[in-house]
Amino acid sequence: MCELFCLSSCLPTRATFSLKAFAAHGAPGGRNVDGWGLAFHDGRDVRLYKEPEPATDSSWLGFIQGRHLPTRILISHIRHALGGGVTLANTQPFVRELGGRAHAFAHNGFLNGIQGEVGRSSARFRPVGETDSEMAFCLLLERFSRLWENGSTPALPLRLAVLAKFAEDMRALGPANFLYSDGDFIFGHGHRRTQANGTIEPPGLWCLQRECAVDPGAMASAGVNVEPGGETQRIALLASVPLSSERWCPLGEGEIVVLADGRVISSGLPSSRSQTHMAGITSTMSAVDDPMLTPPA
Repeated sequence: MCELFCLSSCLPTRATFSLKAFAAHGAPGGRNVDGWGLAFHDGRDVRLYKEPEPATDSSWLGFIQGRHLPTRILISHIRHALGGGVTLANTQPFVRELGGRAHAFAHNGFLNGIQGEVGRSSARFRPVGETDSEMAFCLLLERFSRLWENGSTPALPLRLAVLAKFAEDMRALGPANFLYSDGDFIFGHGHRRTQANGTIEPPGLWCLQRECAVDPGAMASAGVNVEPGGETQRIALLASVPLSSERWCPLGEGEIVVLADGRVISSGLPSSRSQTHMAGITSTMSAVDDPMLTPPA
């Protein structure tokens, strides 16, 4: 199955820290050789780099590393094609405009029958390629469109309510691990994925929080190089599999976490809107229970 990775940081940081390690998941001879993509949020827009080719064969990675791009939100995807041709249009992450800003989405799994769900929605958002992942993103944006259409920024609880129902519907269709960012927050949904032993079961995503000042070289062995950015820097990561020997925490089946400013600000399972179950992850509050919660500054 495909590999997902995202980063949220307190301060802008160089976004070349994970490329070599993550690209190794797409090395020739391995499973994930059908494309790669990186989406760097830059204000209300996104710098999007993607190719329908193995990541380790790409000269674009060296170019990106040389650009020293600072970002606080990054989403990455390495593709193992299960449906749709190996083309640029089918390569993730996908990016669309809604509410005057760029939204990004990446999915790991397969969603049987998603065509019927999209067919029942309006025609504002249409897939460019043939993948179930892009169809799911179009469906999600259709559901979000009412929140953003009046020009105001919807509060986080409203966004979470829409996302939670969408995730529930996608779980009924198949493995539905995904990352979604709207420029304010990263939403990660963990479900089921093909594990090393061949079974399809949780966890679908793993989470790590750390402060660079504690141990700046902790992830160097995994090829992850994050510039400290000062003593106040924080990062929060989500990945399909742990990328280092640090204490990554598995997401429960159907769990949604929200990242902002380098930390998990909300985490909840489908049966509980207010409890965090992941040991070692500090959730400051349950965002869905605070109608006044607004995007981070």
